Amino acid sequence: MREFDVPLPDGRTLHAYDTVSDGGGERLVVAWHHGTPNVGLPPEPLFPTSDRLGIRWISYDRPGYGGSSSRPGRDIASAAAYTAAVTDALGIDRFAVMGHSGGGPHALACAALLGDRVLGVVSGAGLAPFGADGLDWFAGMADSGTASLRAAAAGREAKQRYEAAAEPGDMGFATADHEALAAEWGWFGKVVGPAMAAGPAPLIDDDLAYVAPWGFDPAEVRAPTLLLHGGADRVVPSAHGTWLARHIPDAELWLKPDDGHISILRSAPAALEWLATRVGRER
Repeated sequence: MREFDVPLPDGRTLHAYDTVSDGGGERLVVAWHHGTPNVGLPPEPLFPTSDRLGIRWISYDRPGYGGSSSRPGRDIASAAAYTAAVTDALGIDRFAVMGHSGGGPHALACAALLGDRVLGVVSGAGLAPFGADGLDWFAGMADSGTASLRAAAAGREAKQRYEAAAEPGDMGFATADHEALAAEWGWFGKVVGPAMAAGPAPLIDDDLAYVAPWGFDPAEVRAPTLLLHGGADRVVPSAHGTWLARHIPDAELWLKPDDGHISILRSAPAALEWLATRVGRER
């Protein structure tokens, strides 16, 4: 895998990843959007499926994570410009996007704001907009997640105080999540530790962005969209996926009753099959 830095117009840089360094031929490009707190390494457990389907992964560390410059105050919509910068640097015109957890809204931002460049979307366990009409945003969320995001909603200083004093608590993982983490999705250990190595600042920026105006409306997403959600998810309750499915025009929801926040990714290989089939009509 190639790693490289992309300069941005404001003088900052993004640290990016590309699983193909020779131009990629006719491969379908999928831009991966990582969750919170992760660095942007593409999802290694999906490599066997993506190799079979001819998928090339690109990705980047969101500002403040890993090798990317920080940008306090960034919103969810900024992911579109960052993804455009990476794909432009690689000479890629059209691509699909995929995100997990907090990466889901960032993937949707690309589809909403980059128009025909985005061929399709997969979002797993993704959040809906804060204050979304008709959604009780915190209902079913684990206490620790609720406290963390309520602190973010109170502003940067409140969130910083919360992170400084926070004790480990129930993250809201289901039994199926622990099983997935003990198996192939133990991969998360490679992306969580490095994300927190320099402290909680990028996590704070992420959480502030989730509870602020996103900078786009999910209804603006026109690309085919597949939403994956676990019915046992207490990190991002499944009502978020149901709300998004009602508001994105060409969206399909795969709701898995026994899955949680991590184990829903066991449906990701089938989701890549779906993506390759849907996108194949447009390429």
